[in-house]
Amino acid sequence: MADFSIDPAFQEQLDWIREFVKTEVEPLDLAFAGEDMVYNKASAFYEEAIRPLQQVVKDRGLWSCHLTPEYGGQGYGQVQLAYMNEILGRSQFGPTVFGNQAPDSGNAEIIAHYGTAEQKAKYLEPLLDGRISSCYSMTEPQGGADPGVFKCSAVRDGDEWVIDGEKWFSSSLRYASFLIVMVITDPDVAVHKGASMFLVPADSPGIEVVRNVGVGQEHEGHGGHAYVRYNSVRVPADHLLGGEGQAFAIAQTRLGGGRLHHAMRTVGAVSRCLDMLCERALSRTTQGELLARKQATQEKIADSFIELLQFKLQVLHAAWVVDQKGGHGARKEIAAVKVATPKVYREAVLRTMQLHGALGVSNEMPLANMLMASVTMGIADGPTEVHKFTVAREVLKGYSPAEGDWPSEHLPERRAAARAEYADLLERSVADL
Repeated sequence: MADFSIDPAFQEQLDWIREFVKTEVEPLDLAFAGEDMVYNKASAFYEEAIRPLQQVVKDRGLWSCHLTPEYGGQGYGQVQLAYMNEILGRSQFGPTVFGNQAPDSGNAEIIAHYGTAEQKAKYLEPLLDGRISSCYSMTEPQGGADPGVFKCSAVRDGDEWVIDGEKWFSSSLRYASFLIVMVITDPDVAVHKGASMFLVPADSPGIEVVRNVGVGQEHEGHGGHAYVRYNSVRVPADHLLGGEGQAFAIAQTRLGGGRLHHAMRTVGAVSRCLDMLCERALSRTTQGELLARKQATQEKIADSFIELLQFKLQVLHAAWVVDQKGGHGARKEIAAVKVATPKVYREAVLRTMQLHGALGVSNEMPLANMLMASVTMGIADGPTEVHKFTVAREVLKGYSPAEGDWPSEHLPERRAAARAEYADLLERSVADL
C-alpha cells in the first residue's frame, strides 16, 4: 500500500523550510528577479545574498537532498523530495538556495552515476558546492523532441573527439562552466545505440553562440536559452560520459527525475495560485457582494482545490513508485505526471487571472509569467503528446485482446455463461414458482 506519511522529524524540517523560504528566500524573487541572477554564480549578488543562505541550508542538513551522502546530499526518497519541492516551487530562488536547481541538479546526478573519478573531481565537486553552473545541450533546431533526426556528431581523432553541429535551447549556457552535449558518434546504427554524451568545457574553442533565445515577452537576444553551433570543438577522449553509445540510458536517468521534480515544484506553484484566488474572492466586492459569494467564483475555487489535491496525490504516488521500483519501473507514472503538470498549472493560472481582471494579466502580478511557465511545462523534457504515447503504451501492456469475436463485457455471452454455470439451480428455481 502506498505510504505518504510524514514522520515528526521530517515534518519539523518541512516547517522550517516553509518559514525559511517565506522570510528569507521569497524576498529575493521580488528584489532580484531574472535568470541572470539565478544562474550567474560569479556575480556579487550571488556571493553576498545567495551563498550565506546556502550555508544556512547546509548547516541545517538540507543541501542537495536528492543526492546520496557520498556526494554531500541527504539521500532523501522521492516522496520526501515531493513534500520539500512543493515548498521550493513557490520561489524562483528556492531550488538554488537548497542546491537542487535545474539543470545543475540533473547534470550532477548523471555525473555521479556515470562519471569517472577524474570527471567527478573536475566537474561534479564544484557543481555540488554551488560554485559553478552547467548546461544540458541536447535538442537541435531541426529535431526538437525527435532524436532520430539529430545531426550534431562527434568523430574520434586520436586522443580527442571533434564535435560539429548545432544545438537549440541549451539553457543557461551563457553562465555555464561546462556543458553536457549529446551527439551522434555512430551514424550506422540506430540512434539509441549510436549517441554518446560528452563533458565539454564552456571555454572550448569553436563553441559559437548564434543567439540567446528568450521566452514570452523577453526581449530578443536577452534570453537564457542558447542556439549554439559547435565548430570542430575538440574534446579529450576522457571527457566521454559513460560509455560510447550510452547517451540514451544516461538521458533517461536524468530526464525521468527532472520531469518528476518539475511536477513537485508545480504543486507549490498551483497552491500559490489557489492562495491568490481565495484571497481575491474574499477581498473584492462587485454588484453589492463579495466575489466569494458568486457561484461562478465558488466553482473556480472548488475546481482549483480539487485539481490541486488530485495532482498532488498523483505526484506523491509517482514518487512512491520510484522509491519502490526505481525510475525505469515508474515510466508510466512519471509520464502521466508529466502530462498532467502543464494542464493543471495552466488551468489554475487562468482561473486566478480571470478573477483578478485587468490586474491579473498585468505585469503587476506574477500570473502572466506563471502562465508562460505552465505552457513551457508542456514542452520541456519532451512534449505532452510524446508522454501520452508512453502512458498509453505502458497501460496497454497490462491488457490482452478479447478471446472471441465479442468484447469480454458483452452481456449476452456473459449471461449465457452464467446461466450454464447455474443451470440446475435455475431449473429448480423455475420449478418452485
